[in-house]
Amino acid sequence: MKIEIWSDVACPWCYIGKRRFETALDGFPHKDSVEVQWRSYQLDPSLPEHYDGTEISYLSERKGMDPGQVAGMFAHVTEQAAGVGLDYKFNDVVVANSFNAHQLIHLAAANGKADAVKEALLSGHFEHGEDIGAREFLVRTGTAAGLDAAAINEALDTGKYADDVRHDFAEGRALGVQGVPFFVIDRKYGISGAQPSELFAQALNEAWQEANPLTMVAAASADGAEVCGPDGCAV
Repeated sequence: MKIEIWSDVACPWCYIGKRRFETALDGFPHKDSVEVQWRSYQLDPSLPEHYDGTEISYLSERKGMDPGQVAGMFAHVTEQAAGVGLDYKFNDVVVANSFNAHQLIHLAAANGKADAVKEALLSGHFEHGEDIGAREFLVRTGTAAGLDAAAINEALDTGKYADDVRHDFAEGRALGVQGVPFFVIDRKYGISGAQPSELFAQALNEAWQEANPLTMVAAASADGAEVCGPDGCAV
């Protein structure tokens, strides 16, 4: 089973959704047969590499949201994050363009490190006030996950994975992704948003059963084997 997750490093619900999905996956009996692929998505591609302002000022000035409404939204999201063990600190969030962070995730995926890098980027952004647009942070994050610093710098200097990131954007649009997180199971099931773990678990089980239907083995003779049912046992 393959699960593709369209997500942005700068999306607070994406981190919460990641945790809820992981809870469901941990309890899935066939989790060792599941491949997870992180796909890139940007909530605001027009952001400069570094934005001079707070998260509240960004949403109020660039998105036209009322500052009081934003503060209330942050309180709600922080509470939901705490429910899955995350410690959001919106006052410390550094607003920055996430494109290079997505390039780093693609480099990490090529080396089997995508989930570790994705986790570190999300945690750094929402829990530790790190700048996801800063080269120093990206190199530090990548090397901590086992990537080579020279390979990270070379990939970012040349835009080695830029087309892959843009391809994810385009493929997401083609699939109708209009918000993140967005989960696609075997290109048959789509799940939008940071849904409860129970819904993810249900979707995993349904997708698995559809892909791996139970095949009944017919009896060699005309008479079937004896069975017991709700109304008793066959004689």
